[in-house]
Amino acid sequence: MIAFPFRTSAAMARTKPSTSIHLRVMPAPGVALGPGKRDLLAGIRETGSIAAAGRRMRMSYRRAWQLVEELNRGFRGPLVEASKGGSGGGGARLTRLGDTVLDRYERMRAAANAAVATDLAALRRLVARDD
Repeated sequence: MIAFPFRTSAAMARTKPSTSIHLRVMPAPGVALGPGKRDLLAGIRETGSIAAAGRRMRMSYRRAWQLVEELNRGFRGPLVEASKGGSGGGGARLTRLGDTVLDRYERMRAAANAAVATDLAALRRLVARDD
């Protein structure tokens, strides 16, 4: 699975913009899933740690936990299970529901990108270039 680092708007202004769409879905009022939460869930899946996933995104541990709690409250069950730290350290993992939600989001993202590919290519040809 590819990890996409979180970038602030200032960092994004310094880099070349990507020519892609960013999918944000709201399966119910008050429940949102977009690129940031996707990256956090994927990071937890890959690292087994909320803290490590947050660090990869340059996100504070507190903010990462807030997003995990928001996701866990928004769905019919928790998406992430965390174990307490200690001498052996803690950890986190996606639940079966978390894996399902992340996989569904990835499928929707791929389908959305495929659906707009032709129009996006046409828009790219209409953009003034600075290079």
